[in-house]
Amino acid sequence: MNRQENLSQLQDKSKIWDIAVIGGGSSGLGVALDAISRGLSVVLFEKADFAKGTSSRSTKLVHGGVRYLAQGDVGLVFEALKERGKLLKNAPHLAHDQPFIIPIFSWKDRLMYSVGLKMYDWMAGRLSLGKSEFISKEETLRRIPGLKSKGLYGGVVYHDGQFDDARLALNLAQSADEAGTCVLNYVSVNSLVKNEKGKIIGLNVSDKLTRKRYEVKAKMVVNATGVFADKILQMDNPTAPKMIQPSQGIHLVLDIDFLGGKDALMIPETRDGRVLFAVPWHGKLVVGTTDTLREKPKLEPEALQREIDFVLETAAGYLAKSPTRADVKSVFAGLRPLARPKEGSTKTKEISRSHKIILSDSGLVTLTGGKWTTFRKMGEDTVEYFTKVTGEKLKESRSLDMKIHGATNHVPEGHWGVYGFDAQPIQELSKENKEWARRLHPDFPNIAAEVIWAVREEMAMKVEDVLSRRIRMLILDAQAAIDTAPIVAQLMAEEMQKDEQWIASELADFNKTASKYLIK
Repeated sequence: MNRQENLSQLQDKSKIWDIAVIGGGSSGLGVALDAISRGLSVVLFEKADFAKGTSSRSTKLVHGGVRYLAQGDVGLVFEALKERGKLLKNAPHLAHDQPFIIPIFSWKDRLMYSVGLKMYDWMAGRLSLGKSEFISKEETLRRIPGLKSKGLYGGVVYHDGQFDDARLALNLAQSADEAGTCVLNYVSVNSLVKNEKGKIIGLNVSDKLTRKRYEVKAKMVVNATGVFADKILQMDNPTAPKMIQPSQGIHLVLDIDFLGGKDALMIPETRDGRVLFAVPWHGKLVVGTTDTLREKPKLEPEALQREIDFVLETAAGYLAKSPTRADVKSVFAGLRPLARPKEGSTKTKEISRSHKIILSDSGLVTLTGGKWTTFRKMGEDTVEYFTKVTGEKLKESRSLDMKIHGATNHVPEGHWGVYGFDAQPIQELSKENKEWARRLHPDFPNIAAEVIWAVREEMAMKVEDVLSRRIRMLILDAQAAIDTAPIVAQLMAEEMQKDEQWIASELADFNKTASKYLIK
């Protein structure tokens, strides 16, 4: 992806794009991918970096949703299980099977979860990742050595998907770019352009890095901005009611030794009625999540102290070694874009995770809700509105079987796996300059060549883009990321021909952001 080349496409003032997408997270990228699969011309604008918001702060699961099944949302589970199966085939370098174990403490629990998960298996059909089964107390403790043994009756094993969320977003952007989409990060939408009938015919945008402005014409504009959807809806109609209720979920990252083994732990019901996961990911343990109402959406939300305490206390109830605040390597928070509940209702965990599409009088199409697993179906359903908005015929969607950038049947070993077929060219790059073969941090396998690659091929513009979303160090160990930032800034500055002032500014910005990932 070449940002400068893509920006130059905006210079042609006569060009009318079929679809302009606002938002470069899972929702917006899903729309772009599906639209391009139908031969439509697409431009996508992200005001920060791809997946900077909620889409890089998930529990890292591609799942049907055991909890949604318990709530009776059967349609969503069927849809999600189908999408899960397809994603594991279309992006095998990023998504894979992850066994989970539910600890069982009574005969009643054994019966309930065994039956429920057999139904989950059946619903997945031929895209099932493996059969669920009951295992003994001894087998449970062998597979999860860090689990408390007191009162344990056994465990129920089931299978779901796991993935790298920010890397998938990036690979979706690359896939769309390669298929002809004009994909841009750090470009914000200033206003919507309307004709004399009040119908949207384009938008005014500005490059946040150069402050240059552009007017872009489009037949259809899609608002796929997640928790910020209300801002675009009110840009279209200042009297529009608020549609979104942000709900915060946090995750703590611990050393993998707290759980041991390769299986993930799933606690079906915490004291607030949510599910708690402890999932091995990139050599660490991700534990979460919470469900806390927040009034205002933020690009960089912060975990509340009571949320941190809740996750630590809940985890301590099941782990043999209780984690403390000092054990937390990183804490990250994300905001779910839930539909605003009716007056008097505040239980966000009961709000359906199904997506919703709104067509405004102006022709603005807004995609809200949904979950990472169903991003492709959300995109397909949104693009279907093209005919309603423009009156033009649509070709059939072909996104269901589209291979994602990096997809390979021979996934590389170790940390190189997430790069898929890009791993080899990065390794070749490291031979061009012996400095590029050096590790960035003694506790992480990443090398300097990955930073060069991120700048050249992955549209990384800032230090945070690299350390948070190209390589996931900020999410995995905030202090290690802070220690590595000067090296990354220097490498980027040399590659992008930036001066010492840029380095100083970038490090100040990064350290301010990264400090929010440390537990004070």
